[in-house]
Amino acid sequence: MDRKKIYNPSSNETLGDRKIFGGNPHGILNFTKAKYEWALKLWDLMEANTWFPKEVDTTDDVRDYACNLTTAEKRMYDLVWSQLISMDSFQTNNLADNINPYITAPEINAILARQAYEEANHSKSYAVMVEAICDNTDLIYEMEKHDDILRKKNDYISSVYEELAGEVTDEKLLLAMVANQILEGVYFYSGFTAIYALARAGKMLGSAQMIRFIQRDEITHLLLFQNMINSVRKERPDLFTDEIINKIYDMFKKAGDLEIEWGKYITGNQIMGFTDDIIEEYIHYLVDDRLTSIGLKKLYNAKHPIKWVDDFAKFNDQKSNFFESKVTNYSKGSLSFDDF
Repeated sequence: MDRKKIYNPSSNETLGDRKIFGGNPHGILNFTKAKYEWALKLWDLMEANTWFPKEVDTTDDVRDYACNLTTAEKRMYDLVWSQLISMDSFQTNNLADNINPYITAPEINAILARQAYEEANHSKSYAVMVEAICDNTDLIYEMEKHDDILRKKNDYISSVYEELAGEVTDEKLLLAMVANQILEGVYFYSGFTAIYALARAGKMLGSAQMIRFIQRDEITHLLLFQNMINSVRKERPDLFTDEIINKIYDMFKKAGDLEIEWGKYITGNQIMGFTDDIIEEYIHYLVDDRLTSIGLKKLYNAKHPIKWVDDFAKFNDQKSNFFESKVTNYSKGSLSFDDF
C-alpha cells in the first residue's frame, strides 16, 4: 500500500467511492461533503471539548503530594504520569507518521490531525502536573530506563506500532486501527482509575480534574477508531478472516494481561478501592466492552466492579464541578457521545 497523494487533481473519485483506506482522494478537504457523517459529528464534539492545561488548579495537589500521600500513593502517582507520558508521546507520532498517511477519507484525515493535537496537549498537561507537583521531573520522564515493568509495557506497545514502519498492507492497517482502539480504550485506564482513587479519598483533586479532561478526549479517540473499524468491516468484509479475528482476540488478551500487570504493579494492592481483584475484573470488563463495540464476542463476561469511576469521569453540560462548588460549563456544544 502506498501513501496517499497530498494533491491529486486527476482523481475522479466520487463521494460514494470514498473509502477509509485504499481510495483515490483528490486531496481537498471539503467539510460540506462527507461520506462518513459520524466523522463530522465527532469533529464538532472534539471542537466543543477544547480545553487547556492552565485551566486546572494544582495548588492543593502540591501540598497533598508533599504532606498527605503515603509512600505507596506517591510511588503510584509518579508511575502513572510516567506511563501516560509514554503513551501520549507514542500516539502523537504514530497518528501523524503511521496512520494518517494511508487514510484516504479527508474528513477522517482531519479528525486524526485533531487527535494528534489533543495527544500533544495531553503531553503539555503532564508537564504542567509533573513540574508543579513531583519531586524528580527527570526521573519521571525517563522512568522506563529504570523500571523493568514500565519498559516491558512500553516495548510491547511501541513494537505493535513499529510494524507499520515496513511494508504496509490492508491487513496490517486494520490491525493498526485495532491497536489504536486498544491504546485508547484499555491501556490508559489503570492510570486514570488510580488517580480517581486518590481523589475519592480527598487527595490530588486537581490531578483528577486534569485526568477528567484527558479521558474525555480519549473517549472521542476511542469512538474514532471504533467507527473506523466498523466502517472498514462494511467496506471490506473480506479482511475479517478467521485468522485476522483470532489475531485481534490475541491482541486484546495480551493488552488486558499487560494492563492488569501494570495496574497491580503501580498500586501494590495498597490503594483503597482499587485492589488487585478489582483491577483484574475492571480491565476484563473494558476488554469485553471494546470487543463488542466492533462486533466481536466477549472474552471474559466480566462485570463492572467500580462504577464510582464513571461518576468521576462524567462531564455534563452546565453542571457543578465534581470537586468544587462553582458551576462550570464543560461542553459548549450540543452533541453527546450517544450520537455514536
